[in-house]
Amino acid sequence: MKSPPMLTNKDVRHAVLTGFWFMFLTFPLLVIKVNPTEQTVTWRWANMLWVGGVSAVIALACRLVATRRAGRAELLRQMPAQTTHELHPFALPSRDRLIPLFGVIALFFIVFPFVFSAYQVNIMTTALMYVILGLGLNIVVGFAGLLNLGYVAFYAVGAYTYGLLHFHFGLGFWAALPIGGLLGALFGVMLGFPVLRLRGDYLAIVTLGFGEIIRLILENWREFSQGPSGIANIARPGLFGIDMSLEHSLVYQYYLTIAIALLTIFVVNRLRDSRIGRAWFALREDDIACQAMGIDTTAAKLTAFALGAAWAGMAGVLFAAKTTFINPASFTFMESAIILCIVVLGGMGSIIGVVAAALILMLLPEYLRAVAEYRMLAFGAILVVMMIVRPRGLTSQTRRIYHLPH
Repeated sequence: MKSPPMLTNKDVRHAVLTGFWFMFLTFPLLVIKVNPTEQTVTWRWANMLWVGGVSAVIALACRLVATRRAGRAELLRQMPAQTTHELHPFALPSRDRLIPLFGVIALFFIVFPFVFSAYQVNIMTTALMYVILGLGLNIVVGFAGLLNLGYVAFYAVGAYTYGLLHFHFGLGFWAALPIGGLLGALFGVMLGFPVLRLRGDYLAIVTLGFGEIIRLILENWREFSQGPSGIANIARPGLFGIDMSLEHSLVYQYYLTIAIALLTIFVVNRLRDSRIGRAWFALREDDIACQAMGIDTTAAKLTAFALGAAWAGMAGVLFAAKTTFINPASFTFMESAIILCIVVLGGMGSIIGVVAAALILMLLPEYLRAVAEYRMLAFGAILVVMMIVRPRGLTSQTRRIYHLPH
């Protein structure tokens, strides 16, 4: 058996150049410190050496992993089919191995409010809402391959549905939740009809414009949406009319968000394995071949837009109930970009990957506050390394292989 390939001098030179490149990029931020009060400049050369050394080591490790992976893939191609499973025994873990892991994760989320502070519970609730948003966008982008950069518009529709219904008619959370989902689906169909013939960059530009149109309408139509002032005093979710304190209300909404997130995971998983789910994957791979096989691409696209927008609408209702205040500034393009990052980082079409990516992207910036001013720099570096090591996402979606009985 051939030994796995090792690093070459070219890989070492590449790692050293990467270190120098990061030293150059971070020089103004990490080396130069200006004190405007005392009018002094401090040169922190040690920081530059640390950045260069760590970047070079990480680049070298990434090259090593990529080289080993390429060598292993070549080895697997050369070996007989019956021996490949022995070489990779944990490639597809059995359900028996996953049950204890899921049990531990479920226990962690159940006891979370009793172990951590109300602040931590609030952060985790936000992360779970982004799990719902990521799974909803995963239907459109990951399953159907329709790049949507205006997904935040449906999020805003759900939030303003609850805010306006409560402001004008006094409707509660439970009455507004299905209405927000239905209106989100309606707006998804309204967006889907004009873009049926668009694909790629053109589709992204149109959806981006749609998101900005919704935000500008909410910001400028004061008689309808209260304009930039927003809508305040939105009621939190109720439980059979029981009066709850702020802390108990946060815990209740935490468990409520978990329940809706689990429902989202269940529905999206069933959709993926259904007939319409297989049509979405075929549409993502090649829409012309999809039409040639007799699949109604119009219905498939509209269904993807409607279902993805419905989950965004329900997440918007959850957001309005959590914050009790909404305004157009909460629904900018950056929200759409963050949700799209969740889908890409988790893996296009992967459910477990999107859940993990949402938790990472939402929780990591908060727990990196220990590094103070370097928090976002460290966060960005971690994302860059992640996409180098796993360019297809945390859990990339593999093609399914069907074996016919002999």
